[in-house]
Amino acid sequence: MGPIIPAGGFDREGAIKIVENGDADLVAFGRQFISNPDLPERLRLGIPLNPYNRATFYSAGPEGYIDYASHSSSTIK
Repeated sequence: MGPIIPAGGFDREGAIKIVENGDADLVAFGRQFISNPDLPERLRLGIPLNPYNRATFYSAGPEGYIDYASHSSSTIK
């Protein structure tokens, strides 16, 4: 059997717990990456995540892709 990589609905604590318990090898984050361009750093440092906006997923323009602030920005959504 290969690696187990669950996805969907995980936050930092949940991801850490499932890996530490041995129930997964890694945890995938999809939607959270869209609204948090710095997701690995936010997870590592325990910084709150920007909420995502499903209405802008796969839109034709930049909204929802390049308009989310990084944690070091002064205008975090």
